Amino acid sequence: MKFVFADSLDFVDPAYDFVADRNGARRAVHRDDQFPHEFLDEAPYDGILVSRGIVGDAHIPGKYTEAQLMRFRREGARRFLRYPEERFPGSMMIGDCGAFTYRNMPEPPYRAEDTVEFYADGGFNHGCSPDHLIFDFDDADRERGVNEVPEETRQRFDITLQYASEFLRAAKRLGPQFTPMGVIQGWSAPSMAAAASDLARMGYDYLAVGGTVPLKIEQLRRALAAIRGALSPRIRLHVLGFGKIENLADLEQYNVASFDTTSPLVRAFKDARKNYWVRSPAGDLSYYTAIRIPQAIENNRLKQKALEGRLNQEEVKRLEEAALDGVRRMARGAAGLDEALDAVMAYWAQLNWDEEASPARRAEVLERQRRLYARTLADRPWETCDCRVCREGGVEALIFRSSNRNKRRGMHNLHVFHRHLRDFRAEAA
Repeated sequence: MKFVFADSLDFVDPAYDFVADRNGARRAVHRDDQFPHEFLDEAPYDGILVSRGIVGDAHIPGKYTEAQLMRFRREGARRFLRYPEERFPGSMMIGDCGAFTYRNMPEPPYRAEDTVEFYADGGFNHGCSPDHLIFDFDDADRERGVNEVPEETRQRFDITLQYASEFLRAAKRLGPQFTPMGVIQGWSAPSMAAAASDLARMGYDYLAVGGTVPLKIEQLRRALAAIRGALSPRIRLHVLGFGKIENLADLEQYNVASFDTTSPLVRAFKDARKNYWVRSPAGDLSYYTAIRIPQAIENNRLKQKALEGRLNQEEVKRLEEAALDGVRRMARGAAGLDEALDAVMAYWAQLNWDEEASPARRAEVLERQRRLYARTLADRPWETCDCRVCREGGVEALIFRSSNRNKRRGMHNLHVFHRHLRDFRAEAA
């Protein structure tokens, strides 16, 4: 089972100065930055997925600048992402259309021919057929038939299959080195199984299960069981956007060949608590909460409070500097745990002060956050990790602050997760 990382221009400046909080001198975005497979000692994934919706074009504005878009189409995905086959043999380079970006449109803005053209320009070795998201998924005790679902749902189901048929024919001109992947959409486990059967009859031997992001793990299990039960064992399955990575055993149970996710990276800065990943002695994933010390002059919440006259910016800046100093001094043994926590929580209280909450409620929230930070700082997990993020950054990897810090922590998480998956695969073999 292969782990494919869904890229969204996730890179860091290797020359970033943590103390001064600034990029390296004369740094050029992308050119001087490093992707996870460049920054870390080894690639923390088995392939990369690039979404057409992220790249962007005339139909959908993406994350790439116009210059980056032109360069991507001219150079191809591997060269643009600096992920050459020679250095990463056997790696997957998957393209998809990014159905979430056009979810509100009546039909996809992409068709088979222009999708094949995008995959040809990008030099992808795998590519998903254009699909249309289906949002609602039935509960186990109420699975609707095709005549019971709304017209829009039936249309999205039919469009996905129609476009898959057109795509399979058009993709033949990319040659045998390209593997077309038919995307499964459905509103229930039986409808997804029916779609999978139709795609297999068309001639697909690699199917991608779409619409999984909002599904609960029980729903995904039902869907995978139904899909796998409708297919020959030779048909490979890929799960698009698999964020429930604590449930890898479920993918293994249904013989999933590959999955993609951004979860290890984005949880570094989007999760409330699970920001820094480690493996327990038992081999399970466990998590630490990063220490939030945002930049006082750039934090929107603090700026708004200053504009309203509810805080003094100079005082807040002093608290910010004291929090950073306290954490750094504690890390090098020049300050105790409580001293560092006092400084951090003084700043945290200003950042998160809720005038409408009662004093007891504020004290409860403050104490709960202090316990989370105390565990992170007391356990000092950065000292036992051998990845480049922790070797070079030390405690800075645990400070929730700027994009360069936060994405570095995300790269650390990718490193931990890939090793976790590698051991999981070894145990399952």
